[in-house]
Amino acid sequence: MSNIIRIAAALLVDPQGRTLLVRKRGTQAFMQPGGKIDSGETAPQALARELFEELGVRIEPQAAQHLGSFSAPAANEPGCQVHAELFQVLTDQPVAPAAEIEQVLWLSADQTPDVELAPLTAEQILPLYRERFSAPH
Repeated sequence: MSNIIRIAAALLVDPQGRTLLVRKRGTQAFMQPGGKIDSGETAPQALARELFEELGVRIEPQAAQHLGSFSAPAANEPGCQVHAELFQVLTDQPVAPAAEIEQVLWLSADQTPDVELAPLTAEQILPLYRERFSAPH
């Protein structure tokens, strides 16, 4: 059986409706900001901690809107599954890559990124984002 990595992840959206993807130092795949849930932490608490550590973004845990639980193969840890609690977070704060984050990318709902994406991001989270934030036709 594969190892399970429990994380809290953000569908972080700016006032223009763009979402933020991040790439960790030494990796190729872009993914949602967030990270592992520590022992004794709730998913919203972990998300608030990770967003501050990685991007300098401060949120109140209760302000994060839970969108659901998602699972996919881990992008950077072979043989592992990532189980994510996904939260929508609206922010107008500037982001600054810190800790293990090397690069950030703002993406609008009508853009197809020309970068490698983590399986969870590509297969589940970006389709959900596009459904929620695409301009009506």
